[in-house]
Amino acid sequence: MSDAPLDRLRAICLALPKAVEVEAWGTSTFRCGKIFAMYSHADDVVHSGGRPGVWLKAGPGNQALMVRDRPDRFFVPPYVGKAGWIGVRLDRRPPWGEIALLVEESWRLIAPKKLLAVQAASPGARGIAAPASKSAAQRKPKRASKASQAAATPRSARTTADTRAPASRKDASSSKRRSSSATRRAR
Repeated sequence: MSDAPLDRLRAICLALPKAVEVEAWGTSTFRCGKIFAMYSHADDVVHSGGRPGVWLKAGPGNQALMVRDRPDRFFVPPYVGKAGWIGVRLDRRPPWGEIALLVEESWRLIAPKKLLAVQAASPGARGIAAPASKSAAQRKPKRASKASQAAATPRSARTTADTRAPASRKDASSSKRRSSSATRRAR
């Protein structure tokens, strides 16, 4: 027997990059590394109140607004509801366009940053954009490590002090102690 809401949800979820379906806890979950959507069957009264639904990660503050505005369509799912996830009921002619947007938002909130960047850069991306990040001009420049600085310096320009750097802080502090005691003895 076909489960029409699950079939529609599956088509939406698996159209997203790197999305896979995994059977867990007796139901379908959709993941891109972590779960971004979980289907709840109508016969699972404990998790869906006897109605088919999907659990999705929602942006901060969205859960309360959605449940307050449309309690007939949205609900707070058990277990993950306290982390801001939203339950969407999939019976009574659900608006599949809106559900597709909510699924996409959930995917964006869960997807690894590298995947979001690749997706945003690819032509014809389904409106999936990476979250705003600092531009190269806004970021602090990274400091080069001593090893990379030494590698960039020509061998002839290196001093003996560069090649005899202490291996650890302990070595550095003990060499300071030795040099200060040698100075005291010389006086």
